[in-house]
Amino acid sequence: MSEIIDDTTPLLGDDVRSDCQDAVYKSRWRSIRVMYFTMFISSVGFTIVITSVWPYLQKVDPSSDASFLGWVVAAYSLGQMIASPLFGLWSNHRPHREPLVCSLVINLLANIYYAYVDIPKTENKYHMLISRIFVGFGAGNVAVARSYVAGATSLEERTGAMANMSACQALGFILGPALQAGLSFIGERGVTLKFIALQLNMYTAPALLAAALGLINILLVLFVLREHCVDDNGRYINQSINYTDDNVEDSVEAEESVDHVAVLTSNILFFIVMFIFAIFETITTPLSMDMFAWTRKEAVLYNGIIICCIGFESVLVFLVVKLASQRFGDRPVLLAGLAFIFCGFFGLLPWGNHYPKIQWAELKNNTQVSQMALALGTNSTVEPTGCPFVQTWCQYTPAINLAQYISADLLIGVGYPTCNVMSYTLYSKLLGPKPQGVYMGWLTAAGSGARTLGPVFVSNVYTHLGPRWAFSLIDGFVAGAIILLIFTYKRLIAFSVRLGRTT
Repeated sequence: MSEIIDDTTPLLGDDVRSDCQDAVYKSRWRSIRVMYFTMFISSVGFTIVITSVWPYLQKVDPSSDASFLGWVVAAYSLGQMIASPLFGLWSNHRPHREPLVCSLVINLLANIYYAYVDIPKTENKYHMLISRIFVGFGAGNVAVARSYVAGATSLEERTGAMANMSACQALGFILGPALQAGLSFIGERGVTLKFIALQLNMYTAPALLAAALGLINILLVLFVLREHCVDDNGRYINQSINYTDDNVEDSVEAEESVDHVAVLTSNILFFIVMFIFAIFETITTPLSMDMFAWTRKEAVLYNGIIICCIGFESVLVFLVVKLASQRFGDRPVLLAGLAFIFCGFFGLLPWGNHYPKIQWAELKNNTQVSQMALALGTNSTVEPTGCPFVQTWCQYTPAINLAQYISADLLIGVGYPTCNVMSYTLYSKLLGPKPQGVYMGWLTAAGSGARTLGPVFVSNVYTHLGPRWAFSLIDGFVAGAIILLIFTYKRLIAFSVRLGRTT
């Protein structure tokens, strides 16, 4: 390691830097990188099945509609919302390893459960719903990971570390749909593994891969992760000291001096950002199938490719965000991210005189024959494509063209990662030198609550009113977030800056 001494160097001696200091420094960053990997796995666990949830749901239970899809997608976030404050509280009082291992084991078992939801003879859609709740519950470790990184980095290091975490999350966002798209060539029938009663196909293989990655994550947490904590100036804090003497005063001051209005504002802004993105990731598959008459397999493949490209775009955005935040500050960058999201959804509003293909052929087919074909997935020519006739808006709402769809995706692909990393960075800086597990748990819960309500909201509004109403309402939410940010702009500053301890 190069001989670099700065404010982030642990001060174990006054004159020379010892081998022990090097070891502590390296161990701290190895542990932080384990948290990066945890964020990556959490993201993969969600996105690796997101483009195939709808066709898988139709296959295991043909009676399911787009409204129930909203609940299945929301189930992940509901589980995460419940778990995040609990795991955050746990990490405040015990080593981070404990809640991390527990959450990862739950996540691993839930992904295996998801692969077997086609086994029961009835109520398959509810088994899928329950499995996704537990996958999300296991993903509550995001709060623990972010809390750990916030406590293990100085104020100067934190923006970069949080951006790296979000970049790893984006990388998972890239590889998840890409892996799903690659595994789509296994097909709907796939291979039957009788000795474990498993149908290995394009729907179950991604969940099993997520479980295998979860096992690797568990081993890293057990054998690599170590507890580290530094203050805002990068000085190492001995966590064996339970805030005695002067530390008690610092802890009390930190608690009393937290700007709770700024904290609440940050939670609201993050809720809106995650609510909007949850809507986006839920609606892409049904929207593309309705507007472009794609089959289930085509929708999984093409949307996987599109989301993969957006993910690569997001990684580039994170690199730019690091530089932009250093030059312009966190708040202007957050404001710019919201503006990109607004433009993206505005671009999805239907216009013109071209209308989507409607599934009139479904009226001519026997319902039982159609459902059997969907359940078996044996003949793609039987599968109806286009906008379902039961969605009456299909008859009078113009279709969204492919160029319009991709352009909007690219704009949202800039805005969302920008808002995501800036929200977490601002929030961690607001809290100051105190254990952030519970606060990070509440922020993650706010995001999870948004991802619970978002899919339910959009699936119902989209199904009954169509894309014009859905995307107009979303732009209204984004405009509200922009106004709130402007009104509270001066309060969203770092704890140490507000108290005059640093500039």
